[in-house]
Amino acid sequence: MTIAVGDTLPEATLAVFDGGIKTVTSTDVLGRGKVVLFAVPGAFTPTCSNKHLPGFTQHMEDFRERGITVACMSVNDAFVMHAWGESQGVPSDLLMLADGNASFTRALGLELDGTKNGMGIRAKRFALYAEDGVVKILQVEAPGEFRVSTAEAMLEAIDS
Repeated sequence: MTIAVGDTLPEATLAVFDGGIKTVTSTDVLGRGKVVLFAVPGAFTPTCSNKHLPGFTQHMEDFRERGITVACMSVNDAFVMHAWGESQGVPSDLLMLADGNASFTRALGLELDGTKNGMGIRAKRFALYAEDGVVKILQVEAPGEFRVSTAEAMLEAIDS
């Protein structure tokens, strides 16, 4: 079942790179305050690298002004997420979360089966806004689309 507006974010283990791999819980990094979590099907992939992550990087000040923490998640390992963040010039306060086994993605009900393309289970492209761990806005892209999960779309949805 897919997470919905009004639901509490599920508890799961994620990873970040901080001089090495560090495990964190979804509750610790996403369960307090105002948070935007956006997910991409894969680090270093075209739309993710050319549009999705750069859009959030460019709008970080807009999120900061609203007191919102921003996190990017992908079903990749923490080393890949760290290298991708470095290659994209991601600011240090944009969290690069690795969901290597897709456990959080599955708990959200937002997995994408990319096995026919040799990519295994991935996250659908989505963005959500939560306050104290409760989902207030959920925007999931249709296959092949890139409209509702952009930084601009999230800022507009949050402000309306």
